[in-house]
Amino acid sequence: MPRVIALGDVTMKTYDAIIVGTGQATGSLVPELTGMGLSVAVVERDRVGGTCVNWGCTPTKTIVASARVAHMARRGADFGVKTGEVSIDFARVMERQNAIRNGNSQGFERYLEKVVDFYRGNGVFTGPKEIAVGNETLTAERIYIHTGTSARVPEVPGLDQIDYLDNRSILDLTELPKHLIVVGGSYIGLEFSQAFARFGSKVTILERGARLMPREDADVAAEIQQILEGEGIEILCGTNLEAVQKTRSGVCADIQRYGERASIEGSHVLFAVGRVPNTADLGLDAAGIATNERGFIDVDETLQTNVPGVFAIGDVNGRGAFTHTSVHDGQIISHNLKGESWKVSDRTLIYSLYIDPPLGRVGLSEEQARKQCNNLLVACWPMSHISRAKEKDETAGIVKFMVDGDTERILGAAILGIGGDEIINMIAHWIAADKPYREFQRVVLNHPTVAELMPWILADLQPAEPEH
Repeated sequence: MPRVIALGDVTMKTYDAIIVGTGQATGSLVPELTGMGLSVAVVERDRVGGTCVNWGCTPTKTIVASARVAHMARRGADFGVKTGEVSIDFARVMERQNAIRNGNSQGFERYLEKVVDFYRGNGVFTGPKEIAVGNETLTAERIYIHTGTSARVPEVPGLDQIDYLDNRSILDLTELPKHLIVVGGSYIGLEFSQAFARFGSKVTILERGARLMPREDADVAAEIQQILEGEGIEILCGTNLEAVQKTRSGVCADIQRYGERASIEGSHVLFAVGRVPNTADLGLDAAGIATNERGFIDVDETLQTNVPGVFAIGDVNGRGAFTHTSVHDGQIISHNLKGESWKVSDRTLIYSLYIDPPLGRVGLSEEQARKQCNNLLVACWPMSHISRAKEKDETAGIVKFMVDGDTERILGAAILGIGGDEIINMIAHWIAADKPYREFQRVVLNHPTVAELMPWILADLQPAEPEH
């Protein structure tokens, strides 16, 4: 139980630990802290569950699932199945995702109310170890900042005159957009683009860079673009958005592409151009907590800030931008409290892009591996060479492995294709085991699957071709 001191109209409560924010690291950290018998306070000003539950993984992957059903229903004839005309009940699509995300958020909130002191409100630092929430001040020797990120809003002339969408507000739509203009050709933008195109919206993607997905290798990005364009999505790379203006039917986007100016009219515009940390109103200056040039909180290998006893976990620390890295941050904290030695640098980056088919990525890309490895071996197969993919008639995509030829260790992999988001976990385990790829080839895998071909693809390793 917390120790309570009344100071006039202000109540001071002392805890063993305070968590500000309820993202997924809170879910992994709370049971560990309470299991140690510690008194814990959790502060939340918005929906419980953070981005993943409310505006990220849960609702978007639910929408993606509905879009895939529509897509496969239209493909029925390819499999000898007559489905008839396919129509979209968009209200039902949105009702379904709302039911799932609301249920998850409310369930998490009920759990927190049972096991910790749960505070509704904006938590603001008033000192290195003090958090003000309304008229109450909470203190603790250990404070965990877990406030996440929000969509970055670019400075575009006319933006204040239109009703634009971001990853949060798009989930509140009640009608299907006739023409969705998506600004940004990366993860969030591409997932929504394909889903809404499958629901029947016309979709145009505006990407400032020379290609989609600048973090990925050029061949992987090109394959993704081919998949999306094959579904009728218009992709305009090398495009700068210069201004927006409201029209009778929605919005007009003024663009410049390769030196030529043009205008595109749509019913809605979605901005998916990156994320910014939720740190502006935390009162970090009062606590002396340092941030970097992008506003993310600086942390060391154990996620501690420059203020001893204050930690930043999840997206707000800039050391990961995914639910699973947030959960792992919580694990780093709890295992170090138990006397173990867990560090951020011990984890291998893994993530997925949930278009259909999905992209699973782990470790280094080929471009990154070239900079770190003097004897790089690469294997690349099209999914069309894999029997299980052909049997499912899901042959879009490629599989790539990067291997250090001297140590025979797998440096990274990209699996763009059916099951890629699941299969990549198997490769992550092998990288963590730090064993040569030849031993991976000795493992007997289940047939018929897509995964069983991974060791065989490694048999096709070749020296990386010189860069042109």
